[in-house]
Amino acid sequence: MAVKRLLTEFGMGSSLRRRDYTQAAVRAVKDALWHNSINLAELFGKDKAEMLIDVQVGVQDPSAVDRAAVAEIFPYGQVTVAVVQGGLDVPRSEGHPTVMANVAISVSLDLGVPS
Repeated sequence: MAVKRLLTEFGMGSSLRRRDYTQAAVRAVKDALWHNSINLAELFGKDKAEMLIDVQVGVQDPSAVDRAAVAEIFPYGQVTVAVVQGGLDVPRSEGHPTVMANVAISVSLDLGVPS
């Protein structure tokens, strides 16, 4: 298998008052995706289901992110979600901090050519 990364997109999302790390991660993925219409699979004669989609999420509390909820955003492709320490919790004078999540989405295809 000769998998080639063809695209990387970045996004940022937040949860302003609820300290919802999953919501911040979902918003970050949507931020990265909703500004694009990428036809990579078709350009290479592949089906969209063949796309390998790797999502890296950075938040201050990685254990608080529901990886399945993040993966559900993608309508096709083989999605892998990894959550790591990152992002930012912004203190507030009242209540929970504002949570910021950063994501990097990489899309790869098996092009059947040696690496």
